Amino acid sequence: MSKLRLAIVGAGPAGIYAADLLLKAERAFDVSIDLFEQLPAPYGLVRYGVAPDHPRIKGIITALRDVLDRGDIRLFGNVRFGQDITLDDLKKHYNAVIFSTGAIRDADLDIPGIDAHSSFGAADFVSWFDGHPDVPRTWPLDAQSVAVVGVGNVALDVSRMLVKHAEDLLPTEIPENVHAGLAASEITDVHVFGRRGPAQVKFTPLELRELGELRDVDMVVYDEDFDYDEATKNAIASNKQIMVIDRVLQSWRKRPSVNNAGGEASRRLHLHFWAKPVEVKKDADGRVSALVYERTRPDGEGGVTGTGELRELPIQQLYRAVGYFGSPLPGVPFDERHGVIPNQEGQALHPDSNEIVPGVFATGWIKRGPVGLIGHTKSDAMETVRHVINGQGSWWQPEDPSEESIPALLAERGVRWTDLEGWHRLDEHEVALGEPHARARIKVVDRAEMVNVSRGE
Repeated sequence: MSKLRLAIVGAGPAGIYAADLLLKAERAFDVSIDLFEQLPAPYGLVRYGVAPDHPRIKGIITALRDVLDRGDIRLFGNVRFGQDITLDDLKKHYNAVIFSTGAIRDADLDIPGIDAHSSFGAADFVSWFDGHPDVPRTWPLDAQSVAVVGVGNVALDVSRMLVKHAEDLLPTEIPENVHAGLAASEITDVHVFGRRGPAQVKFTPLELRELGELRDVDMVVYDEDFDYDEATKNAIASNKQIMVIDRVLQSWRKRPSVNNAGGEASRRLHLHFWAKPVEVKKDADGRVSALVYERTRPDGEGGVTGTGELRELPIQQLYRAVGYFGSPLPGVPFDERHGVIPNQEGQALHPDSNEIVPGVFATGWIKRGPVGLIGHTKSDAMETVRHVINGQGSWWQPEDPSEESIPALLAERGVRWTDLEGWHRLDEHEVALGEPHARARIKVVDRAEMVNVSRGE
């Protein structure tokens, strides 16, 4: 009977689900799993990619924690792949590796001027307001009028955090530096741009409805965007999700703030549909000064076409929320065009020959791109795990598969890794910081402090 020594790189939902499925699968061999994470804390984008005022989504952490707390998976946090541990190291100590490193970079928006000062990627802003230890502690919120390009849930998260009053975030786990930054914000108007119509947005209805409940924020929609064609009317009539989204937007049209007239709130969130960004204009200092966009219309085939009508909106900041993109890993095949590890059902492929790379697997967004919700991550992991189990013939033959070898290797290299007990210490520490203020927790943001608390140093 064989024993599988498996490394998983990335301790977000994809990596933890893969570990759980492997340990629960019926198989003719034992399995021992080590989970490597570059951050001192686990849970990936659930901890560092979900807005702090969405605790129900963070409830996923409870399920992930239950998996880790069983005690049959070892966690090595604060370990950077390619730096603290390499692919050659993994080959020496494991039979195979699953990469579940996700997609944390912003996808590009290829229009003139996008490189202007105060033009940002949404993912960087999300990392800041979620207290990611590897981004700056401050964020420039010195603009009055801001554009957000994109009509997915990330665009909504960014827009909501920009326009929401900082004190309304205090009951959440928002880090201290983030609350201070948002409290000093000068923003009064946030403009969200989508190149298609209201019935083609990617928001979920619940996220959209929550926007309209923000205190002292007027929702501004424009009547010209609701002249629906037959295809749109049919979509609304036949799809419950689209029907609910339309109902929410139509209710906003009846508010006094519609078309920017008569609202009394101190901040406004504008939704612009049929609006394709074509240029970011800069001032003499190279900062964002305006967004030029083209009005679009339905093309009759489910897409849009330009009308030739250009409009210009003065803004001082822009956030592109047009998707995430994966990052290459040292020594691992990478598809630069799609931002993923090239793979066949989770088995890594040589980019030139399309031959399967022995011992290397992928799951989650680094496998399929940044699409789908948490539920997709589970089914995605099942597909990969099946090939890991059945790929015994292509497993590596490690020189030293002993479980003691990894702590010894990391200690020899001076890596201050964190483990599961350390995460519990940090978790309890953050909750304790929040208790005197009636807050869920106060996140520790500094990496060195996270490591010190985790290691009890």
